[in-house]
Amino acid sequence: MSEENVPEAAETTAQDALPSNYNAANIQVLEGMEAVRKRPAMYIGDTGERGYHHLVYEVVDNSIDEALAGYCTMIDVTINPDGSLTVQDNGRGIPVDMHPTQHRPAIEVVLTILHAGGKFDGSNYKVSGGLHGVGVSCVNALSDWMKVDVKRGGKVHHIEFSRGHVTKPLEVVGECGEETGTRVTFFPDHTIFSCRAFKWEILCARLRELAFLNKGVKIHFKDNEGDAHHEETFHYEGGIDEFISYLNMNKKPLSPIIHFEGEKANASGVPITAEVSLQYTDSYSTIEQTYCNNIHTIEGGTHLSGFRAALTRTINKYGADNKLIKEKDNLTGDDMREGLTVIVSVKVPQPQFEGQTKTKLGNGEVEGIVGSIVSDKLMTFFEENPAVAKTVIEKTLLAARAREAARAARESTRRKGVMDGLSLPGKLRDCSERDPAKTELFLVEGDSAGGSAQTGRDRKTQAILPLRGKVLNVEKARVDRMLANNEIRTIITAIGCGFAEEWDISKARYHKIVIMTDADVDGAHIRTLLLTFFYRKMPELIEKGYVYLAQPPLYKVERKKRSEYVLTDGELTEKLLTLGLDDFEVKGKDDQPLEREKATALMRLLAEIEMTSKAVEERGYKPKELLNDPAAVGSGASMLHKQFQSLEGMGFTQDDYFGGYLPGLLDQVRAHGKQGLSMYRFTGLGEMDADELFDTTMNPEKRHMLRVTLNDAVKADQMFTLLMGDEVEPRRRFIEENALNVRNLDF
Repeated sequence: MSEENVPEAAETTAQDALPSNYNAANIQVLEGMEAVRKRPAMYIGDTGERGYHHLVYEVVDNSIDEALAGYCTMIDVTINPDGSLTVQDNGRGIPVDMHPTQHRPAIEVVLTILHAGGKFDGSNYKVSGGLHGVGVSCVNALSDWMKVDVKRGGKVHHIEFSRGHVTKPLEVVGECGEETGTRVTFFPDHTIFSCRAFKWEILCARLRELAFLNKGVKIHFKDNEGDAHHEETFHYEGGIDEFISYLNMNKKPLSPIIHFEGEKANASGVPITAEVSLQYTDSYSTIEQTYCNNIHTIEGGTHLSGFRAALTRTINKYGADNKLIKEKDNLTGDDMREGLTVIVSVKVPQPQFEGQTKTKLGNGEVEGIVGSIVSDKLMTFFEENPAVAKTVIEKTLLAARAREAARAARESTRRKGVMDGLSLPGKLRDCSERDPAKTELFLVEGDSAGGSAQTGRDRKTQAILPLRGKVLNVEKARVDRMLANNEIRTIITAIGCGFAEEWDISKARYHKIVIMTDADVDGAHIRTLLLTFFYRKMPELIEKGYVYLAQPPLYKVERKKRSEYVLTDGELTEKLLTLGLDDFEVKGKDDQPLEREKATALMRLLAEIEMTSKAVEERGYKPKELLNDPAAVGSGASMLHKQFQSLEGMGFTQDDYFGGYLPGLLDQVRAHGKQGLSMYRFTGLGEMDADELFDTTMNPEKRHMLRVTLNDAVKADQMFTLLMGDEVEPRRRFIEENALNVRNLDF
């Protein structure tokens, strides 16, 4: 890490009070937006899932900008039953008066002209995430329809659009007293997007993040589409301190949460603010989340480099001054960040982002300002809390020793030609193709399955690496111990990208790395261990989309000399019910035959109730008693209540189920479906011969594979820490709370 002295930036006063006379004169028109529909990816990244959800972020960011300006405290986001989405806030409302040069309502200008907004003259928004001003107009252009309501000046104003063009001019539709705000409802144009629906998990991650970054702002999110009906409110008075607690919820802290913020002016006298929260844990990984004006700068930038340099400089100085660090210790910035979780959030009036996607901050002056604030505040904290400072430095020294041990291990293996690809592992059965974009590496559990995979594979494009036993859990191991593990070292060598400082993604020998394990508890454990390794030590493989999970079938079903493979228990149940309802008459309570559609829905519901009841009984409860106990809480009671409400909606009662009538009916349908069937359940990959394994799991024409993605890195980090970390109690709670959700589990 660089340890140059960063010059102090001049102190400045707080931002001037922002004007409340936000009106049409503040809206500046820079250029048109005719190309948006022709080249949408230029403006929102892509037309897949990411771009689909980016539409929401652009609208919400306008409300957040109002919050940053001090005029908005509440934002409601709702996925509507028809698949559209509504964002409503209590900000000032988009101006509706006539624009001085465009001679039409300002709201129409904002929503139909690219680069038109109130963010360019600097008077209404001192800082803004919507730098380019293309956001809401792009959303309008890429929406099948959009409806906007504005509460402003005592009136409710309404306007409608379709694909960027006005379809219903601005009109007053009601009174609102002193209330102000904007409500935008839009339906993305499905002729442009391949994605067809908003996903709760993806939007939750961003809305939660925004609530953390803007303490005091309340964001209410509701999903009214389909059967989901999720609802959650994000509101954090503690701001990014609570963000740190959320990130570290399953980790053992080594320090309190250290928070500081400051404001300094750049060379032009414009104030830049920085807010930092950090905490050390006993983890071996590092989490650095950086933001500029609420935009998640995934690639970091000058605010991150400023923080890193200041952290390194401050720990070195404090350690040397207090004789805790000796010159021979030779610490690095990576040593000092082991186990660190940090949030760096800056507010920059004129941010410069590298690339249209705004993932890296480029303002040079921010580095010095953040570095200066962090150096001063962190040194003061260490001097006032020497015990915490000592703990941090002791962890840093341990990390340095492990790094040196890992370096020695790498040097030792490099001399043998291992780790740098000069000597591929002996048990790797490589393919002949040398274009990595065309090759696949299968990480196969066990030698017997590896043998079948090796025999059945396509030798031109498919390589096989059999793994023996359990892979090391890297969540609990430092890098030196990890590199001493034979299986880990073999995987690193086979992939060919190197490791740590030698890492180079361009050297990947395969662009599909497929984890292929048995469909049992041991197989799931090995799969999780491998995913933990890739996520913690080679995350770029996941980011590039190179990591996959094979989906071997669980059952082989034969009927009339025809074989069919079934992936899951759920698929088998569905198949048996479908077959069972053929030529089988299901009668209702009135002894009248049920229509096929209703009979199918009833059988599916009964199968779900049966599964939940068995899980409840295994935990020592009686389903009927749990269902009728008003004090019963938890996932079991909740699930049973929901299922029996559905059953009652179909005209049946609890007595029909617990009296045996409905379970008996389900058994009859299943038995009818099994007639003439022979079923075989695979307990391991080794039970399939080479042709079977290739045909079901490896053949690109027929196989099912899941690509591993990171839609929410924060959630992924928490899950790996929870499942693979040292803390037992959080893992126990998770298992208890989710036991009823388990569907495919062998004992």
